[in-house]
Amino acid sequence: MTSTPQAQAPEGRKARPEHLSHVVFIAASAAMGGFLFGYDSAVINGAVVAIRDRFEVTSEVLAQVIAAALIGCAIGAATAGRIADRVGRIRVMQIAAVLFAASAIGSALPFALWDLALWRIVGGVAIGMASVIAPAYIAEVSPSAYRGRLASFQQAAIVTGIALSQLVNWTILTIADGDQRGRIGGLEAWQWMLGIEVVPAVLYGVLSLLIPESPRYLISVGRRTEARKVLRDVEGRSVDLDKRVVEIEENMRHERKPSFRDLLGGRFLFLPIVWIGIGLSVFQQLVGINVIFYYSSALWQSVGVNPASSFLYSFETSIVNIVGTLIAMVLVDRIGRKPLALIGSGGMSVSLGLAAWAFSYKTEVGGEVSLPGLQGTVALFAANFFALSWGVVVWVLLGEMFPGRIRAAALGIAASAQWVANWLITVTFPTLSDWNLSGAYVIYTVFAVLSIPFILKWVPETKGKALEEMG
Repeated sequence: MTSTPQAQAPEGRKARPEHLSHVVFIAASAAMGGFLFGYDSAVINGAVVAIRDRFEVTSEVLAQVIAAALIGCAIGAATAGRIADRVGRIRVMQIAAVLFAASAIGSALPFALWDLALWRIVGGVAIGMASVIAPAYIAEVSPSAYRGRLASFQQAAIVTGIALSQLVNWTILTIADGDQRGRIGGLEAWQWMLGIEVVPAVLYGVLSLLIPESPRYLISVGRRTEARKVLRDVEGRSVDLDKRVVEIEENMRHERKPSFRDLLGGRFLFLPIVWIGIGLSVFQQLVGINVIFYYSSALWQSVGVNPASSFLYSFETSIVNIVGTLIAMVLVDRIGRKPLALIGSGGMSVSLGLAAWAFSYKTEVGGEVSLPGLQGTVALFAANFFALSWGVVVWVLLGEMFPGRIRAAALGIAASAQWVANWLITVTFPTLSDWNLSGAYVIYTVFAVLSIPFILKWVPETKGKALEEMG
């Protein structure tokens, strides 16, 4: 099967869209949902110890509150695709923006622990929606020659949101003289950490008003004139718009509104491609990356790092993730999705194994916990190989690999599986850590190793293919 001219790698001027800057703005605006995804997921990191002390709960109960957001994530991811097919991609972004803002305010002003958990679930629904709609929308509006890099904006936004949340947390902690429960303007520091998210949530809503609807959705509801205008803006005037509209219409002629039944096939319940998407999502979480995002401050404090330094360690980890993501964004269209995923699996297997080795040197003397200098340095950087590969490539693959007739629904199922796996990792980490921190990282290493044969045997290469070719 051959690709369309627009699907060739951008090696010369002819492959460069006339309105690439406009496309970049559109993709970056949609990826603001990814920013909030990262921000909301990681901002709780700075409040973990304060919430535990404020409500006087055990680590196990606290883990359930933190993981409550993931229940909402699974709900949001499972429903976003169907909602997007009914009301449009942009409307889903706007719904998510409202939920993000409501969750930020509610989480900052809880009157009980269950109330905080409820607002965490609301924020989780928004994260789940954003995790589905951003890659789907970006894939649908991007010229195929640049689609990999534009789709990777999602992961770049996620790690930027994570980093900024840690910087905001550190700034607030500094203002509060290093006390997570210190008072600032009538509220405790941790409440400010959670509440400030309302600012990017509002920005996300504003940006969603400035970008166009997906041309595929517009064609699906009979708005061909608007679809032609969007295609002209994102693919350039030199593109045969009539031909592109016909291509999309022809592809959609064999489609109908996706339903759960469309994902079924054979004796294994789902179609093979859906299982591959689920596998990618689950492996992405079972390597334990979100342990770093949710618990890094508490993790560093558990091995003897003081609270102020633990926040800086978390921020430093986030910066490394951003650099790794930028490198992966450059590589994803150059070397392909499958090779990059394999490089990531090999790298994570080694780095997580090193983390397990480093944490095995954790010692406690007279109530003081510490790691030796070498092992502490290794532990700080060991988990960051994720950003160089799987952090980017999984979202690119999920946005591209499914046939058009099931793309939104299949992406929703895959993202839901990702959130369920995320929940499993999040609620089990405190218990695993108390049992044996090094042992927890051995488990994550095993999953990284198992991802290698999974990629080799089942994951398809989508580089250079138009979305209409996926089948």
